[in-house]
Amino acid sequence: MHPLFSDNRRFLWYAMIWLLLTLLLARLMVTMAYANWSQALLFLIPVIVVYSFLSTSAYYICRIFPHRKRAVYLAFLIFVSAAFLSALTCVLISSLWLQILHSLYEDAFAVSLDEHISLIIFGIAFALYLLNLFAYDVLIALDHMHAAERREADARLLARDAELQVLRSQIDPHFLFNSLNSISALTAIDPAAAREMTIALADFFRLTLSLSEKEKITVKQETELCEQFLAVEKIRFGKKLQSSMQVDELAQAALIPPMILQPLLENAIKHGIRNLRQGGEIQVRIQAQAGWLHLQVRNPVAQQELPGKGNGLGLQNLKQRFAALYADQGRVSWSRTETEFLIEIALPLELAYE
Repeated sequence: MHPLFSDNRRFLWYAMIWLLLTLLLARLMVTMAYANWSQALLFLIPVIVVYSFLSTSAYYICRIFPHRKRAVYLAFLIFVSAAFLSALTCVLISSLWLQILHSLYEDAFAVSLDEHISLIIFGIAFALYLLNLFAYDVLIALDHMHAAERREADARLLARDAELQVLRSQIDPHFLFNSLNSISALTAIDPAAAREMTIALADFFRLTLSLSEKEKITVKQETELCEQFLAVEKIRFGKKLQSSMQVDELAQAALIPPMILQPLLENAIKHGIRNLRQGGEIQVRIQAQAGWLHLQVRNPVAQQELPGKGNGLGLQNLKQRFAALYADQGRVSWSRTETEFLIEIALPLELAYE
C-alpha cells in the first residue's frame, strides 16, 4: 500500500505542503498580473489536486527500481523521463481545465495559457515531480533501514531466548540429580524421611515447572519456591540447616527472572552448611530502594573448605542469564571471609502492578 494512504499523518503533511504550494503559485500569478486571487485559485486548485495525486506515482517508480540495484545513468534516465512525462501531463491538464473555465465564464475569466505560462507550468511540474522522486527514494531507504533494525532486534531477541532456554535446560537436571542423591542417601537411613522428601520434592518440581516457563515472576513467587526447596533439604539435614528470609513489602511485587535464588541457596548448602559440623543459617534479604532491587544471600562457611568445584553452576548461570536479560544493568558480586560467604545482586526495579 502507498505510504501516504496507509498513514494519516503523512497524508495530512502531504496535503498541507501542496496547499501551501497552491497559495505560493497563486501569489506568483497575482504578482505577475496574470490573474486576480479568485481567478488564480479557481484555476490552480483543481490542477494542483489532480497533479498531487499524479505525483504519488513517483513512489512506485522508486519501488520498481530500488536504489541498491540501480545504476546512476539508469536512475537519471528514469527520473528525468518520468518527470518530463508528468510535467507534460500537467500542462495538458491545465490546458483542458482552462478550456472548461472559458466555456463556463466566457470573457469573465481572463487567464490564458500562452507559451510563457506553459513553460512556467512545465518547469514547476518537472521540478516538483523530481522532488517527489527523491523524497520517496529517501523514504523507501529509511523504511528499509528500519526494517533491517527490526530484523536485527528480532534476531537478538531470538538469540537471547535460545540462550535462556539452554541455561534453563542446564538447571533442571542439576536439581534432579542432587535431589535424587539426597533421597537415595535417606532411603537406607530413614525410609519415612525419604518418603516425606519424595512428596516434598514432587511438590517442589510441580511449582518449578509452572514458574520456569515464564520470563519473569514476582519475588513472592520466587521466595515461595525457595521455601519449598528448603523444606526438602531440611528433611535431609535436619536441625543442621536453618534459614531466614527478610523481604520488604514493595520488593514482594518486584519482577525477577525465575529460579535465580534457588541455585544460590543450593550453593550455600553445598559449599557452606554441608561442610560445617554444627550447620548454620542461610540468610536472605531482599529490598527495593531508589529504583533498584537488592538481593543478598549470606551463609556460613568452613575456614578450611573441602576441595570442590568452585561456586558450582549457580553463580555462572546467574551471570549469563543477567547478561542476556539486563545487559550491563544486572550486577552480581560476591565476597568471602574466613567464616562467611556473601552474594549481592542488584537489578532494575520492575513492579508487577505497573
